[in-house]
Amino acid sequence: MDTEAKLRKDLAACYRLFDWLGWTELIFNHITVRVPGAEGGKPAYLINPFGLHYAEVTPENLVCIDVDGSPRIDSPGNPGNTGQVNRAGFVIHSAIHSARADAHCIMHVHTTAGCAVASKESGLRHDNFYSAMLYDDLAYHDYEGVTTNLDEQPRLVKSLGSRNHLILRNHGLLVVGPDIPTAFNRLWVMQRACEIQLASDAGSGPNRAIPESILRTVPQTRVAGKGEVHRLIFDTMLRRAGIGT
Repeated sequence: MDTEAKLRKDLAACYRLFDWLGWTELIFNHITVRVPGAEGGKPAYLINPFGLHYAEVTPENLVCIDVDGSPRIDSPGNPGNTGQVNRAGFVIHSAIHSARADAHCIMHVHTTAGCAVASKESGLRHDNFYSAMLYDDLAYHDYEGVTTNLDEQPRLVKSLGSRNHLILRNHGLLVVGPDIPTAFNRLWVMQRACEIQLASDAGSGPNRAIPESILRTVPQTRVAGKGEVHRLIFDTMLRRAGIGT
């Protein structure tokens, strides 16, 4: 298991990678990762302090909070950190970290392609190379306004269920993973699937469907579905962006 210090370095690098990829939204949206050694049985996680752009996030200024939103002041990475956390980020991420023991990392974005597909009644179709990889692992959650009400948490958790990719209708994209590299690759694939769907819909003629018999086999054939490959991809992208960890 990675130490909190290692997780802080990887998470801060991931925030800067999102900035390099253009997956930012002013000072909003969040990437969180669960930290080891949570007290009292409550999961604790690292999140960006509200008011900073992704490019400004560092290992030192990440905030460690528990699922009740209380700062974990005993965090060894940044003792006494009581930085402000965005309400919507707390509501979404605390709900999922509490409900899914396997959701060590959660990523939520408002990319143009993701928001556009989230606004379509049909959602994301499984008819392109990347969307086929998400077959039977994609869920939807209906829009209830800005996600700041605690009473939405159980419905959000129910919508996600045991799946790893979630389209927040009329809103954006969310993925969960056992670690930062896996969640990153899942989001990258989901983002590409949305981009390609928008591009194919702009072309003339009908889209060609993929038979369900084929779709059922696609997720198991993914080379990038293995943990060590996720790490290779993540590290490669950090090098490409000139980001050290």
